[in-house]
Amino acid sequence: MHPQFRTTPQIGFNFDELIIDSFAGGGGASTGIEAALGRPVDLAINHDPQAIAMHTVNHPQTRHYCESVWEVDPRAATGGRPVGLAWFSPDCRHFSKAKGGTPVSPRVRGLAWVVLRWAATVRPRVIILENVEEFKSWGPVVKVGGDGDYRPCPKRKGNTFRSFINALGRHGYQVETRELRACDYGAPTIRKRLFLIARCDGQPISWPEATHGPGLQPYRAAADIIDWSIPCPSIFTRKRPLAENTQRRIARGIQRFVIDNPEPYIVKGAATFVTEHANGSNPRSWSAAEPLRTQVASIKGGHFALVSAFLAKHYGGNYTGPGHDLNQPISTVTAKDHHALVNAFLVKYYSEGGQWQHLNEPVHTIPTRARLGLVTVKGEAYQIVDIGMRMLEPRELFAAQGFPPDYIINRDASGNPITKTQQVAKCGNSVCPDLAEALVRANMQENSMPMREAA
Repeated sequence: MHPQFRTTPQIGFNFDELIIDSFAGGGGASTGIEAALGRPVDLAINHDPQAIAMHTVNHPQTRHYCESVWEVDPRAATGGRPVGLAWFSPDCRHFSKAKGGTPVSPRVRGLAWVVLRWAATVRPRVIILENVEEFKSWGPVVKVGGDGDYRPCPKRKGNTFRSFINALGRHGYQVETRELRACDYGAPTIRKRLFLIARCDGQPISWPEATHGPGLQPYRAAADIIDWSIPCPSIFTRKRPLAENTQRRIARGIQRFVIDNPEPYIVKGAATFVTEHANGSNPRSWSAAEPLRTQVASIKGGHFALVSAFLAKHYGGNYTGPGHDLNQPISTVTAKDHHALVNAFLVKYYSEGGQWQHLNEPVHTIPTRARLGLVTVKGEAYQIVDIGMRMLEPRELFAAQGFPPDYIINRDASGNPITKTQQVAKCGNSVCPDLAEALVRANMQENSMPMREAA
């Protein structure tokens, strides 16, 4: 069990009931389930060795099956013990609107039918399925062209989904579906997914009340998951110039979130520093949390360095918007993430020009004119002296999904490294733990642990 959730189960917990996580991925659903129940998931199934590697190092007490979900025999896996909860997150790629007009796979689209196999053989008391909203459009596919390409049949959208629901009903399950956003339950991402809950124990299906939003706890902001200590290199000194579309997106973001924003996001805390430029001496810097140094009567150049930031979204040529406000939850993290942090570096404006730099660099040349333009921040004039951009790191993306900060993402249980590409993929494919916790807590109240404090 993950250390953050190592707690004592409630008296009366039914240890004889098994907890199953199918399509387990890197462990998002299992993390939320454990937070709700205070005990490890019993069985985790996934065909991807990298996903199982990440799951194993974080959930060592779970029995892992690294094989196709169809290769696992429910009766053999459970050994005759009853199943209290079975969670399923079948591959969503061939339903998602992000797939566009590219071919789809009938095999991948049919993975959800494995739920019926478990329902018919070991009859889990509670079944929860997670997928993209477009899963409700699940219908037959038709062959197009001569290369075995398939496309969803536009005239029969939703037919297979309705058949799936009816099949669960024939096995004695009451079924309900809803679309939920992770940010409404404490995760700093707006990720929205369709959830299906099925019960066969005669108890009512329960949907958790939102905990964050208007009139509730404030949404967790995208800025909360940014590591401001990581350098954000200038876009003007790159060896390879940015693509024209990327430059346009950055320009729109600077315009919207910095120039036209009466209250641009200013970095606070450890990444904010104050630099002294007095009488041409070497600049000294100190934390903004420390008392201000002696103020002198005449200073050439700027005194205070600020950073205004936003997230740029790079979804190929399809996205043309300005990006994303850091004061709001982050957009959906994908398996190949495209979130980039953009910083507009500002200094207090004087007619002679400002001076800014990192302490481990030589002193920069002081420009004689404003390099990029002026910005007014709460009545004070600031000059944009540079624009930096970097892609978000895997640790930041996992934080955006709601994973605990000590969740292991860079190595397996044997110490072998997990590549950054694989880390991002496992994050984008993961279930938000906060939502899994809320759903399991609501539907297994007799087994649930006390609520954790909000992060």
